[in-house]
Amino acid sequence: MAIDRRREAAGGGPGRQPAPAEENGSLPPGDAAASAPLGGRAGPGGGAEIQPLPPLHPGGGPHSSCCSAAAAPSLLLLDYDGSVLPFLGGLGGGYQKTLVLLTWIPALFIGFSQFSDSFLLDQPNFWCRGAGKGTELAGVTTTGRGGDMGNWTSLPTTPFSTAPWEAAGNRSNSSGADGGDTPPLPSPPDKGDNASNCNCHAWDYGIRAGLVQNVVSKWDLVCDNAWKVHIAKFSLLVGLIFGYLITGCIADWVGRRPVLLFSIIFILIFGLTVALSVNVTMFSTLRFFEGFCLAGIILTLYALRIELCPPGKRFMITMVASFVAMAGQFLMPGLAALCRDWQVLQALIICPFLLMLLYWSIFPESLRWLMATQQFESAKRLILHFTQKNRMNPEGDIKGVMPELEKELSRRPKKVCIVKVVGTRNLWKNIVVLCVNSLTGYGIHHCFARSMMGHEVKVPLLENFYADYYTTASIALVSCLAMCVVVRFLGRRGGLLLFMILTALASLLQLGLLNLIGKYSQHPDSGMSDSVKDKFSIAFSIVGMFASHAVGSLSVFFCAEVTPTVIRCGGLGLVLASAGFGMLTAPIIELHNQKGYFLHHIIFACCTLICIICILLLPESRDQNLPENISNGEHYTRQPLLPHKKGEQPLLLTNAELKDYSGLHDAAASGDTLPEGATANGMKAM
Repeated sequence: MAIDRRREAAGGGPGRQPAPAEENGSLPPGDAAASAPLGGRAGPGGGAEIQPLPPLHPGGGPHSSCCSAAAAPSLLLLDYDGSVLPFLGGLGGGYQKTLVLLTWIPALFIGFSQFSDSFLLDQPNFWCRGAGKGTELAGVTTTGRGGDMGNWTSLPTTPFSTAPWEAAGNRSNSSGADGGDTPPLPSPPDKGDNASNCNCHAWDYGIRAGLVQNVVSKWDLVCDNAWKVHIAKFSLLVGLIFGYLITGCIADWVGRRPVLLFSIIFILIFGLTVALSVNVTMFSTLRFFEGFCLAGIILTLYALRIELCPPGKRFMITMVASFVAMAGQFLMPGLAALCRDWQVLQALIICPFLLMLLYWSIFPESLRWLMATQQFESAKRLILHFTQKNRMNPEGDIKGVMPELEKELSRRPKKVCIVKVVGTRNLWKNIVVLCVNSLTGYGIHHCFARSMMGHEVKVPLLENFYADYYTTASIALVSCLAMCVVVRFLGRRGGLLLFMILTALASLLQLGLLNLIGKYSQHPDSGMSDSVKDKFSIAFSIVGMFASHAVGSLSVFFCAEVTPTVIRCGGLGLVLASAGFGMLTAPIIELHNQKGYFLHHIIFACCTLICIICILLLPESRDQNLPENISNGEHYTRQPLLPHKKGEQPLLLTNAELKDYSGLHDAAASGDTLPEGATANGMKAM
């Protein structure tokens, strides 16, 4: 009777196979059978291990060998890092090296585009024309803070206020900033004074960013129109967020190459049209679409770079692209000084993408994605193209990749959308944890940057635009160099955990210790002054910017490794969009005149503590083969930090250790007698 009830609950009758239940987060049998155990070894220090699927059992049911053969291609073809990539020579082939180089070059152009807001939308000091600079108004001085979201080694451009009511009496429109005799910072004027000062019909501007004219001075975006600057800052970020989400899904469905090429074409159209804008509304709208297309380029190049590399070279290849993008950040002030006009600068930033039109003929589709989605006919043509470019002998196929590929040519493609991850257990958990880490890292970075560059820290050096800009860029560069060392010794999970702990400590000490110092500095006998508080604030801000930059960049790279190939662009899109939401808080706080800044910092400081706990749930992906399908990613689980003692039964069994009871259903359906004492749950009755 127990067996009958179990069979009825599963939806099967006497003549039907029982429907296989999802077990421990595993997938339905079609996807589970299509998975192949990857050959990666466990990372040091208790890293991840891609566990093999339960063995096939004789008899009917989901474990039947005939059903498995019909649902899954050869395991040799699905083990890309273990069979296909070595057959092509790994990264040692000349053609593969050329393709990697082609993914590095556009990183320089991406760096220019992502840091352009620091110059196009820098809010200058302004005064009423004809009144002279002696009656100069206090302009909101804003510098851009940013970084690379696709190569994900520096923070994207999100301008924020550095000295909200800074007086700059000796700055003019043609001469740069000279902080030698800059007067002390005045207190913000009240609303009545500001309204009377804004009663002017023409303005003169003191632009600090090397330009004679930018967007703010072009359309007089000051006083009552100052809010339009923040909307213009939103537009690029919001375009990036939507671009990451949409182009990521499309790239998993139609391929990386079509998305890359169409993004290049449209960024040329929208980017060059931005330079021809006739008003700020047109500028903001076109910047949204420019950001959308830029997201497609960043995302596809990041995925192609990861999918070209063997396990031991993925991180360094990605970091080289990040350094190239930072070179664009360092060169951007010189480019602005050379152009002098914002329209010329915008056109010069976009024009290099014309060179990428050649990728239509020289850059192929991702072979790894073709193999993972079972497009074996296209994969065969591409493998022959690789062997021809590398001048390889196809007879050197020791593992028999090509003969196995010939057998699978008639198989229909099997493409997957990112929404498939909702039905998993481990995979969605890994992606959600990395999304929260990315959101926190990029969001709290603005808090540290504003604290260091804000008006409350009166450091003459940081009042200069170029010192401000290059200080931020240098912190990002040092952070990337430290990532290379830390990840080499501690792995992905250990490095992310270390940088998140540093971020949390810097944030909590800045929120708590500085308030304590400020409290005791009010007592005359304490021996503390405001300068001591300022120095501590700068120190904690530098550490926080250093660590939070590494957290954001490493979260994006980590996601690219743990997300299966069939949905890698979709997973990357989610993490990069989360980073965009974190950075979007900066212009929102600016729009509200810094109201809620302290609460903003407290919320992200609490998130860092949550992230420290969640990082422990992630697997270690160092030296591991990339998961190819969803089932591989689902079995990409974390091992316990301490190994089990001999003879000790673990509390939570892995999928490979779970017992299989399908034989009980088969025996009941065929009328065979069960062994004496056996019950429906496989336990002996007492």
